[in-house]
Amino acid sequence: MTPWKGSGATIRAGPRARLEDATSGPDLTQGSPGPLGTVETSAPRSLNQLVAQAARQVPGCSGAAAVLWREGEPAAVAASHPSLPELIDVQVRCGRGPLVDALSGGEPAGCPDTLDEPRWPEYASTALRQGVRCSLSLAHWSGADAVCLSLFGARPRTLGPESVAAAERLVAFGGAVVGMASETGEARRAVRQLRDAAESRAVVDQAKGVLMHALGCSAEEALQRMRQVSQARNLKVTEVATRIIDSRGLDGLGEP
Repeated sequence: MTPWKGSGATIRAGPRARLEDATSGPDLTQGSPGPLGTVETSAPRSLNQLVAQAARQVPGCSGAAAVLWREGEPAAVAASHPSLPELIDVQVRCGRGPLVDALSGGEPAGCPDTLDEPRWPEYASTALRQGVRCSLSLAHWSGADAVCLSLFGARPRTLGPESVAAAERLVAFGGAVVGMASETGEARRAVRQLRDAAESRAVVDQAKGVLMHALGCSAEEALQRMRQVSQARNLKVTEVATRIIDSRGLDGLGEP
């Protein structure tokens, strides 16, 4: 039994880190319904399920980490053990390693034995400290985003051709699901923005009506008055509008 399997999952979304327990997910190769089989899940949650399946299904894999790469930066990282994200960090900092090669070259990048690895000295030394003797990294691109899956073995040369084939299926399926989850999140944000914009417009229109009645001015003049107060008081126009509605005029703003 290796020291990594079944040890939980670490997820870091964005610049700050957070921990989340690993949960048993569906078999990705079978397309079963579940957390990774639906676009209703979040991208970080999908990464969590991806590394859990990789650690369980890929021959020779003792632990796994996955990175959502967006706009040239790692947007989220998930790992089957809390120590494994350090292997991602060292490659990002140094700009070299199997993960970087997989992303840039589009082909699987492997390290048969970290004890005899001259290409990536920083990565190899970090891996040896953690007991990692071999690794394999693969990337799946979806538009401008990429999901990179890194597999780690506790013994040298245990991640062979069978491991590559299984990992390619996993990262392709997982990458597609993460992409759909990201698109769903963006669509939901767009809906929220449209709803907020509509609500703000309704508040401003109501405030304009209050001012038009109170000051005997036109709609354009009422809006200009609100903008003047907004700039003078360093308030959003919607905040000015809310105060006008609450006070039924400019009294709530200290206006004569």
